[in-house]
Amino acid sequence: MSLSDSPTLSDRIRGRERWMRIADWIAVGLAASLPWSTSATGILAGLLAIVLLPTIRMDQWRNGLSESAAWLPIAFCALGALGMAWADVPLAESWKGLESFLKLLFVPLLMIQFRRSDFGRCAFVGFLVSCTVLMVLSWALFYFPGIPWRRQYAIGIPVKDFISQSTVFTICAFFVAELALVRWREGRRRVAGLWVVLALAFAANLVIVTFTRATVFVVPILILLFGLTRLGWRSTAGLIAGALVLAALAWPFAPQLQVRVSSFTTELREYSTDNTRSSAAERLEFWRKSIGFVREAPWIGHGTGSIPDLFRKTAIGQTGVSAVASSNPHNQTLAVAIQLGVVGVAVLFAMWAAHLLIFRGSGLAAWAGLVVVVQNIVSSQFNSHLFDFTHGWIYVVGIGMAAGATLRERTA
Repeated sequence: MSLSDSPTLSDRIRGRERWMRIADWIAVGLAASLPWSTSATGILAGLLAIVLLPTIRMDQWRNGLSESAAWLPIAFCALGALGMAWADVPLAESWKGLESFLKLLFVPLLMIQFRRSDFGRCAFVGFLVSCTVLMVLSWALFYFPGIPWRRQYAIGIPVKDFISQSTVFTICAFFVAELALVRWREGRRRVAGLWVVLALAFAANLVIVTFTRATVFVVPILILLFGLTRLGWRSTAGLIAGALVLAALAWPFAPQLQVRVSSFTTELREYSTDNTRSSAAERLEFWRKSIGFVREAPWIGHGTGSIPDLFRKTAIGQTGVSAVASSNPHNQTLAVAIQLGVVGVAVLFAMWAAHLLIFRGSGLAAWAGLVVVVQNIVSSQFNSHLFDFTHGWIYVVGIGMAAGATLRERTA
């Protein structure tokens, strides 16, 4: 090949830009897939890594990893890999435990991509449109259960489960609320009204169709956060009062909410008296056992992937809820503490703190990221959401895209 046939610098730049744009569209598809399909999420994440990695220059790596929000997820994964060394379980179980950490490596990748790309808005729109379609389908199946559909987890839950649907709808409700506020302050009252209607549709679905126990804690905290950071004290009081009124009005039409509230006290009473197996009783038993595991190895834990084996051993010879063997202590902090001890919990909390701090200030991207972090931290008191597939990817994609877009806005 002659010298004149070799690719020029401009050719290489154009080639990199084409692959970056392809990565943008794959990322949009990844965000849109989150509410619907674990298979699509896994496939698109793999494609994104293959397409994106060759386009990142060394200076972009240096700039990206200078942010603690980017390198702390890597440190957390590295600690998880190191924890395999002292895990007294078969290598297959230890590796399975590590797989729960690895998705966090996408946080710095997405941060770098959306810091240099203008496609952040498209990704948010893709996620919102996807969730809106799911929400419309959810309402349709809830009120018209005879509509043919391949499979429902429950009435009004067309795909996945209650917790997954409530997670994405919570994020959408508060993101759309911010959109409504921005348009209102711009004087575009009709557009703001439409966004309010959409936010209320998501919120009503949370209460009437997909209510979970974590919602009781997540939604009030996000309402308070929205009010204090966006409205001020007086408006926050009015917002809380309005939310309570709407919740009271929704109560007669919310069978899922009624069942959850009534069953919770019953389950707690049965657990305290006769060790009966139930959802609430299992969580309390898992937490009790998990605290014991942490006390046995407080500093560096039992090693990555050790949770199932520990629960299996303590279930031998037991009855009732004590005989349940779990691979999930239903608390993110305990899940990390059991495997990696105080050291692992310190890295986890540092990562959460870094992700909270990067979203200080105004802007749609910053608010979206803040909602994702707070929602994950609060709900992770009742489940190991970073280690779950769907909820972990919601966190990774939400934080990576929002952090990158936020940094881009600040440097623009």
